[in-house]
Amino acid sequence: MQTCITYRHAPHLWKWPVPKFEPQALPTSVRKLIDKQPLTIVLLGDSISAGANASGLFDAAPYQPAYPELLRRHLEARFQGRVEMKNLAVGGTDTNWGLTQLDKVVEAKPDLVILAFGMNDSAGRSAKDYGVNTLSMISRIREKLPDAEFILVASMLGNRDWIRLKHDVFPHYRDALANLCGPGIALADLTSFWTGFLELKQDWDQTGNGVNHPNDFGHRVYAQVLATLLEPNAGP
Repeated sequence: MQTCITYRHAPHLWKWPVPKFEPQALPTSVRKLIDKQPLTIVLLGDSISAGANASGLFDAAPYQPAYPELLRRHLEARFQGRVEMKNLAVGGTDTNWGLTQLDKVVEAKPDLVILAFGMNDSAGRSAKDYGVNTLSMISRIREKLPDAEFILVASMLGNRDWIRLKHDVFPHYRDALANLCGPGIALADLTSFWTGFLELKQDWDQTGNGVNHPNDFGHRVYAQVLATLLEPNAGP
């Protein structure tokens, strides 16, 4: 049982970074959107990306889709072109599993690949190994699709009281992803957003299960952060 409350927050409380559009990060994907050419996105990730605890997944009010579909709908509405989202995410998975799914990614011939792991890796994988696995996914996809671009998602934070994960590893995961970024590879830093959220709110305020899945609010934040990476002139 959960209680949902609508309220107006006090102004100027947010003191953490906000996402910004970087023209050099995803030029091919952005150009396709601007020119109204079809854009194919493949997403590989864990239960968060599979849609866990978005209300639409459970046929519950207000029936909001998870962040991948929110992103797809937004890009289509914003740019008036066709955007295909092939979501290969599966709950309970990590970067080791992601390495076994690359043929499926390549088969879809994506223009843009979203890699969104970390929550399950945090149960025991070092930041170094997490970064190595992510780089391997990028390299192996680019062997077949040299023009593919990537968004690397630094995960939301899990509840500190959930002893299965190692909470302190998330910033190190984020830094490992940031070190991989350059032309054609962008970072969606949800880790920093959740750090800020938890200075102002409790885990229950933006999770759907109180542990490791975003609620509708969290899914909207995911979609907004990713959309900013693809939108010239997007505001903070």
